[in-house]
Amino acid sequence: MNKKWEYCDINTKEVENIREKYNVSRLVATVISNKKLQGSVDVFLNPTRNDFYDPFLMPDMEIAVNRIIKAINNNEKVIIYGDYDVDGITSITVLKKFLKERGLEVDSYIPNRLDEGYGLNKNAIDVIHEKNYTLMITVDCGISGIEEVDYANSLGIETVITDHHEPCEELPKALAVVDAKRKDNKYPYNQLAGVGVVFKVIQAISQKYNLDEKEYLKYLDLVCVGTISDIVPLVDENRVISKLGLKLVEVTKNIGLRALLDSVGSKVIDSSTISFGVAPRINACGRLGYEQEALELFFTDNIVHSQEIAKKLNAYNIQRQQKEVKIFNESIEMIENGEKNKSCLILGHKDWHHGVIGIVSSKVTEMYYKPSILIGFEDGEGKGSGRSVQGFDLHEALSKCSSHIERFGGHSMAIGITVKESEFPAFKQEVEEYCKNANISELVPVLKIDDEITSEDINPETVKSLSILEPYGEANKMPLFIYKNLKIDSIRALSEGKHIKLTLRDKNILVDVIGFNMGNLVNDFRIGDRVDVVGALEINKFNGKESVQINLKDMRKSY
Repeated sequence: MNKKWEYCDINTKEVENIREKYNVSRLVATVISNKKLQGSVDVFLNPTRNDFYDPFLMPDMEIAVNRIIKAINNNEKVIIYGDYDVDGITSITVLKKFLKERGLEVDSYIPNRLDEGYGLNKNAIDVIHEKNYTLMITVDCGISGIEEVDYANSLGIETVITDHHEPCEELPKALAVVDAKRKDNKYPYNQLAGVGVVFKVIQAISQKYNLDEKEYLKYLDLVCVGTISDIVPLVDENRVISKLGLKLVEVTKNIGLRALLDSVGSKVIDSSTISFGVAPRINACGRLGYEQEALELFFTDNIVHSQEIAKKLNAYNIQRQQKEVKIFNESIEMIENGEKNKSCLILGHKDWHHGVIGIVSSKVTEMYYKPSILIGFEDGEGKGSGRSVQGFDLHEALSKCSSHIERFGGHSMAIGITVKESEFPAFKQEVEEYCKNANISELVPVLKIDDEITSEDINPETVKSLSILEPYGEANKMPLFIYKNLKIDSIRALSEGKHIKLTLRDKNILVDVIGFNMGNLVNDFRIGDRVDVVGALEINKFNGKESVQINLKDMRKSY
């Protein structure tokens, strides 16, 4: 697949100023300059607890906090209504633990993904009403629950919404709606995860009670896990949360989180550990319908029990991977046998598990760089997910092709959808026709190159200096560099042709290169070819020795 190489416009003077002021390497200074940070470079490099914004700037925060304090004072029956992903699970955990320390025992409700789907639903509210709860606090959901909040109001249940998703034109008629994406928002940053909003709530309550800062800061380990897992931009206040939070994750006192980290077996605690080790295991619970076990993991005080749950989560993750591989293989077979040349890949199949179908859609879209929608059919009903590419609004496309859709939701890059099996052929044809006129074939992935490197940069000290830029994530991607005119000294495929391994020569220096899921490049290059490579710089540790390795993103012959 062709990729566009896009060079950053380097401001040499600014790079030098950053380099001198902060005593960082040229590469670090260049990457920071390229980011064109809206906030302070000081905060980016060395965030502190003083860099959190005033929580009372958030819409309805005062109302929400006063209502929660009233519930504490009156020892009311309160329930937290959350979501089944990592963001939702950590949101519930943080708020429930904090309120317990204030003397209020609260319960929680998580809708089952397979039976109830995402967000508020009336059946759940009936259950909440039957158990005589007087206050419902939503976390990581609720902003779109207009009818459901009206229904709760009719039953005498007051609702405080805390959410981070986009609101509709109309807000739910809740007692308070704490969401920085509201149109009337004055909070300086509106990209917090759901657990980030919960963190602001407990910060606000702590300030009302004149508590020591540690009473809310001690939860930054879980807030960090939820934030990194939810793929929100890791800049501004999210960077403060994640950078400070990772330090707490390393020494976490949460027995369940420690057990899960131990089971993952990662020697380094960083954003990758959370994204690829912790998050998939917690999310596997929700995807397969075992969300309560993920919640139980974070609440148990028993080390043995926490280890048992961690083992279960590993097993669920393996189940999820097996289902994912099966669906992926079936999808690729369908694409290669008739769908490959279409502008949008729309696939339907009996018994595809809709809990993992979104992951497969992401992989299909990444592989072919086309929007994809995958739907699993069961008893005549089709449920699925879709993913898009930059430059194509999938949500808008479905809005204009909705005549055969039961319901859908999401945003430009990701959607969830329900389509009856009998309507699927007509739906597929309508969306394909729409996409055919959207020039999707002209869209190509872009590699943003921070700077050109030379042999002088190929040393462990320079590469280690880049670690100050972590944690990496959305809006703070691992920096990419271009290294030109290297001679291929060796080239081979790994893992049955899946990956590529190269040794490249720059005069008397040899550079190791690894390209994951790029094994097909073996057929395009030969020993002795001169190449330009784009990739990330890493430290490879082997037999007690450290060496620099380039994690390859693309490669072309030098001209």
